[in-house]
Amino acid sequence: MFDRLKAIEERFDELEQLLASPEVVQDRARYTDLSREHAELRELVELSRQRSGAALELEEALALATDADSDLAAMAGEEGERLGALVEDIEARIKVLLVPSDPVDRRNAVLELRAGTGGDEAALFAGDLLRMYERYAERRGWKVEQLSANAGSKGGIKEAVVNVLGRDAYGCLRREAGVHRVQRVPETESQGRIHTSAVTVAVLPEAEPLDLKVADNDIRVDVYRSSGPGGQSVNTTDSAVRLTHEPTGLVVTCQDEKSQHKNKARAMKILLARLFDLEQQKRQQEQAADRRAMVGSGDRSERVRTYNFPQGRISDHRIGMTVHNLEAFLDGEIDEVVDALAAAEQAARLVAEDGS
Repeated sequence: MFDRLKAIEERFDELEQLLASPEVVQDRARYTDLSREHAELRELVELSRQRSGAALELEEALALATDADSDLAAMAGEEGERLGALVEDIEARIKVLLVPSDPVDRRNAVLELRAGTGGDEAALFAGDLLRMYERYAERRGWKVEQLSANAGSKGGIKEAVVNVLGRDAYGCLRREAGVHRVQRVPETESQGRIHTSAVTVAVLPEAEPLDLKVADNDIRVDVYRSSGPGGQSVNTTDSAVRLTHEPTGLVVTCQDEKSQHKNKARAMKILLARLFDLEQQKRQQEQAADRRAMVGSGDRSERVRTYNFPQGRISDHRIGMTVHNLEAFLDGEIDEVVDALAAAEQAARLVAEDGS
């Protein structure tokens, strides 16, 4: 560990010199890349230097603890205990940061929600979940851009795809993937019976231009007249777009905009995210050993969370966590569970790292 820390500190110092160089400052692309790397190493370097200082003080305190002056020795012994605990705490934090992270986690996210079992009630709950994620994004300072949506007949959404724009959006949201189950009395239920409905959430990393090489002749583009509401111009022009990726059979449609060009651009963003996700899944399957040790599988068919309205509780089944703040949770205050899932995954990674 200490050899790695030394190399990281040396790289950090090198980056500071490079960032002060006129040549790098004038090269915007290189300056951006080096600044990002510098920012990513900062916390680790600061902790490493704190640990070195605390370890030196601990060594001095332990030496004084054997002094002939009993009072001084007692004080030094107490200080040694404090410093020893501090060093252990810093080393634990360093160990977590040294576990390799996936650079894809820093990307924007493409969030897909689909109403499952439960009919109209599932669509209403899908709308609740979408608002929850929008409020969470707002609290994080992220931007949410709607890519496509299909409204339910009695409100809510049958399905929606949104782009969440912000640093670490994918890394924070990817553990939300799976089946979210709701237990509550629907507005349409006259006898007060509790119904169980489900919504599927998929979270994809936004694809970047260099991620994929997709040949134009691999994508079939079909345009047609929009069938949903939206005004005369939407329904009387061929503005809706369907993209089909022939090699994989993936199909994306988009008809929300009046402009065919905008619909095609949005559909392409969704298609590229799904193609990139397929590539990610292949890579993860090849490295499945450590993935299986993590919290849950991330499989979209996996039931990950239950929202129980009568009891006002949310239960995350992957880590056995239950909280009783349903109203605030659906208003976007999901940090407690999001952070607990991240911590559990990190702990599993540490175990895998130690065992490798």
